[in-house]
Amino acid sequence: MWEALSLKKAELISSFLLELRRGTVALCVLAKLGKPTYGYNLIAELSDSGISIEANTIYPLLRRLESQGLLYSQWNTEGAKPRKYYCITEIGKEILDDLTSQWHKTVDHMNTILEFKQSQDEKYNMHNVGT
Repeated sequence: MWEALSLKKAELISSFLLELRRGTVALCVLAKLGKPTYGYNLIAELSDSGISIEANTIYPLLRRLESQGLLYSQWNTEGAKPRKYYCITEIGKEILDDLTSQWHKTVDHMNTILEFKQSQDEKYNMHNVGT
């Protein structure tokens, strides 16, 4: 029984983390594309920042952001290997600024909620220690 509950808990956590990542990865990509960058390098930069993402996730996201007008791309064929470079557009910068502002507000609200919950848990635990 405990194994089943533990498995269910792991599945739930995995599902919640996937939901959290979906929106934040797009925000991270926009933030990293202030200068032209090709996909593989973007994957490495995000990974260096603690955001792991695979090629089968990043390239569809880049195409979607480009189709929304938030990025533009340009092929560079000067090197040994042709590379498609992506960069944020002006409207992308405006969207990024708005999203960044909203992100900070959301984080502040979440911290308030989670800190309140933690203080309530601590009060509850202190109250029940003697019982």
